[in-house]
Amino acid sequence: MNRSFEPVQLGSIELFCRAADLQSFTKTAESLGLTQGAVSRSIARLEQRLGVQLFARTTRSIRLTDDGELYRSQCQQALDQIAEAERAITGHQAEPSGSLRISAPTTYANYRLMPLLPAFSQLYPKLSVEVNVSNRNVDFFEEGYDVAIRLGEPKDSRLIARRLEDATLGVFASPSYLKRHGTPQSLDELRQHQLIQFVLPSSGRPMPWIFRAAGEDIDFAFTSRRRVHEDVVGAVHWARAGGGLFQIYHFIAADWVAQRQLVEVMQPFGGRTRPFCALYPHNRHLSARVRAFVDFLVAQTARV
Repeated sequence: MNRSFEPVQLGSIELFCRAADLQSFTKTAESLGLTQGAVSRSIARLEQRLGVQLFARTTRSIRLTDDGELYRSQCQQALDQIAEAERAITGHQAEPSGSLRISAPTTYANYRLMPLLPAFSQLYPKLSVEVNVSNRNVDFFEEGYDVAIRLGEPKDSRLIARRLEDATLGVFASPSYLKRHGTPQSLDELRQHQLIQFVLPSSGRPMPWIFRAAGEDIDFAFTSRRRVHEDVVGAVHWARAGGGLFQIYHFIAADWVAQRQLVEVMQPFGGRTRPFCALYPHNRHLSARVRAFVDFLVAQTARV
């Protein structure tokens, strides 16, 4: 009886070939922006599907088995043919064209992405750009998105991540609030204030505030009767109206600080950051439109 196979994801093949080239799951993970565990699990799933061992593993190294060498040669030929086909298609284009579907959270979309899109459209006028502004994690493969901008590193081994920036944070309040309640000078004093809490849509848990003191990273957990769900910008407006203190990215608060509607406090405890990344599936990393957009975004955010 013939063995029945499920269709294999192209991203798993690309990951396998990268691991074969680098002869290290650790180096493969670093080169793709993944965890070593994600790489190991992806290879294990591939081996389970094929019913063969592709790598011989020791505590210090990996090497291809005979079956792995055979599989690698066939896979590399297939990947080379795909790359050649995409080069042939994009080579006929003076510039990228077609439809580009982007997903971005409300914070990054409104304060980073949208201001950059006019310049991008001028560079690539043949591209049709569609942006979904949402804090939910979209499914690339079911919903047909090309690129997503997200906070943090992806856990999905099928995705490639390009770091856009490490966004700095500050704690802010309105001048009227600070006039009524005073300015906190320490973390203990901060707990005595009215703190606005944002609840993460992905987990339903409050997002901790993050600080650095005496060279040590501190996750500041607290409970509050002032909570905002779904859209973090709503919490900023609450703070701006005098409702309490809130920790948010400097790039969001900057204009209100310049207009003296917000004041930053707790600066000696600053220095921590959170990463924003552009994510896209392995099988789209050769797409001219995806490459053009991600390269543009990386270049622009490097200037801020």
